Amino acid sequence: MAVNVSSIKTSSNGVWQGDNPLDFALPLLILQTTLIIAVCRLLAVFLKPLRQPQVIAEMLGGILLGPSLFGRNEEYMHRIFPKWGAPILESVASFGLLFFLFLVGLELDLSSIRRSGWRATAIAAAGILATFVLGVGVAFVFRREIEGADEVGFATYLLFMAVALSITAFPVLARVLAELKLLTTHVGETAMSAAALNDVAAWISLALAVALAGDGGDGPKKSPLISIWVLLSGVAFVTLMMVVIKPAMTWVERRSSSRRGTAEDEAYICLTLGGVLAAGLVTDLIGLHSIFGAFVFGLTIPKGGDLASRLVARIEDFVSGLLLPLYFASSGLKTDVTKIQGVEAWGLLGLVITAACSGKIIGTYVAARMCKIPARESITLGVLMNTKGLVELIVLNIGREKKVLNEEAFAILVLMALVTTFLTTPAVIAIYQPEHAATGHRCLQSASAGELRILACVHSPANIPSLVNLTESTRSADKSSRLKVYVMHLVELTERSSSIIMVRRFTQNGFPLINRLRRAGTHLADRAAAAFQAYSSLGRVTIRPATAVSALATMHEDICHVAEEKAVAMIVLPFHKQWVEIDGDDVVETVGYRWSGVAQRVLKEAPCTVAVMVDRGYGPAATNSTAVQNVCVLFFGGTDDVEALELGGRMAEHPAVKVAVISFTNTVTGKITAPEFKENDEVAVAKLLHRMEGRVEVIEKTAIKIVDDVIEIGRDGGYDLIIVGKGTPCSSTIAAAEHPELGPIGNVLASSYQGVTASVLVVQRPISQELSLSKRPVGGHDQKLNLA
Repeated sequence: MAVNVSSIKTSSNGVWQGDNPLDFALPLLILQTTLIIAVCRLLAVFLKPLRQPQVIAEMLGGILLGPSLFGRNEEYMHRIFPKWGAPILESVASFGLLFFLFLVGLELDLSSIRRSGWRATAIAAAGILATFVLGVGVAFVFRREIEGADEVGFATYLLFMAVALSITAFPVLARVLAELKLLTTHVGETAMSAAALNDVAAWISLALAVALAGDGGDGPKKSPLISIWVLLSGVAFVTLMMVVIKPAMTWVERRSSSRRGTAEDEAYICLTLGGVLAAGLVTDLIGLHSIFGAFVFGLTIPKGGDLASRLVARIEDFVSGLLLPLYFASSGLKTDVTKIQGVEAWGLLGLVITAACSGKIIGTYVAARMCKIPARESITLGVLMNTKGLVELIVLNIGREKKVLNEEAFAILVLMALVTTFLTTPAVIAIYQPEHAATGHRCLQSASAGELRILACVHSPANIPSLVNLTESTRSADKSSRLKVYVMHLVELTERSSSIIMVRRFTQNGFPLINRLRRAGTHLADRAAAAFQAYSSLGRVTIRPATAVSALATMHEDICHVAEEKAVAMIVLPFHKQWVEIDGDDVVETVGYRWSGVAQRVLKEAPCTVAVMVDRGYGPAATNSTAVQNVCVLFFGGTDDVEALELGGRMAEHPAVKVAVISFTNTVTGKITAPEFKENDEVAVAKLLHRMEGRVEVIEKTAIKIVDDVIEIGRDGGYDLIIVGKGTPCSSTIAAAEHPELGPIGNVLASSYQGVTASVLVVQRPISQELSLSKRPVGGHDQKLNLA
């Protein structure tokens, strides 16, 4: 039944009153949105094993829902995607695109682009120019072979085609790099910087193309002066935004941050969101697309501030998760692959794919080699810079909207974007996989006497004080010994693009966590800043910042890789719970139980010793020469306990640390409780303790009720830190562990219900090291353990 467009109503009266909801705007839009989201998410699940970015699933989903597959059924198209509903769907999708481009501008730091360096600039320029030239050649072929293409203005068609082929999709590239764990490598950082420059060049070129396009090939020809007026108006708009609006938004950011949580703060947020719409309206009035206004307005927001982060948090999930897939679907509904018919049409598809790939890869490769980048990294950069995606679809949709591209050319270019992006991940995997030489398993006992290397991981700024104190406590008093600490910030990779942009800023700023909290004015910022200031002033200590961005399921791979590459002796992980004091009460804060799985996988696969820190306020006292920290080592026997004892011996060398070793003995034999602990192992441990004499207080305790004894030690309040081995061999007498990464004794001490006040450090030796203590050369460690 034909529907009269002029009589379309928003909502129906329901099926019980004889209305078909699909003949009304809102029910139809809800059904379309639900179908689009379901198809795109389902495709994302199937493509995940291939490590393809979300954009591939959304592009493919849009094509499948359109006339290329499902749309070949006329009843389906008539009911689900009728022609009268297309403007509604496209309007909602464009609304989402408007705010997405605002987010892109919000996250694009122009100052970082200026700091990109000559290498990234040369690589970006070479890739753009080579593809631009080939794009002009492809445009000549298209105008000759595709019917109706020669009706469009020559300069306009050439410019659109060249822009379409030369684009690198910055958000999609960031996702690909993160999935391949290349984001923080030299190749990844170079590719991101070059892609950011490419993005800016693409938007400028697209603005020029839109200004020249006018109404495309239909209707009366307009004066060339109109295009000049459009360009001049666009330049005036950008100048106004940067000269007037940008300082105004800096003022708004300061006012909003100082009045956070008040009605005035909400007014500033609404004002900013309204500014997005106003900027889009102005550029649409000028003759440019409304997305340019939103993008430029996003550039005016101060980067890294509180306002920017709250804007992202409020709108990103709704825009990227719900509205943006509608834009891909609307593009797919315009893409009819069946229009590509005959050998010539498919030959044009092969031509455009070849031109896009060869231009980017060859141009980037030549420039990278001239910059003295190795050949394998150069070819990898070329493949990465050939990534297409959302920006490509925006260009093509604007070209279709301006009637520069007809159905056949549009379908060919959409497939080109899909194919080139799909090939990026497998091509990079095949070409570039950094080789890492295995260095064997390491532990504290086998660490070099001249240098101790520690990898300290942090979830949040709250972890910093305790980790600073712990690593400083291991610093030897021997002036010939050095301590090198790799501080790794662990960032969860989500579907949100902001998490990737945040990581890129972290790699540029070193330790941004402290700066972010200092702006927030929290007490924790003062603690962290003071700890690092004191720590950095110490001699013989080297600090190296690092960042790991990954899904939690694979985060352990990044941690273990850095530990292997840097040959560290110990990884320090924060427990996912932390005890903090608020208004005199102890409050348990958590970053999420899923981080427990990360710790468990690190413990299983780490190439070195791992220590999990349960922090109850183990602050930076060891960096203060007037304060003394009391540390207790609980010794039951077993390899993990021996490693804990080794750590305690190292800490005892620090003048501000006092260490006590409590050795639990069997009630019958009077020996160490571990049943598998051999007699000669006991002799070796005795020698180890003998060397610590004068530095370490040794207390022997008969193990009667182990849990009660351990809780009593934790409640005593005489110790700031309790060190215990994870694989304590008395687990048969203790209930099942709530947190497997802590082991039986660690779980008892970490319980929130036992009244334990001390922080806890659970130590595990590499699980593949099965040598007993008696088989290790005890005398070989005299230089490290001579505490007298």
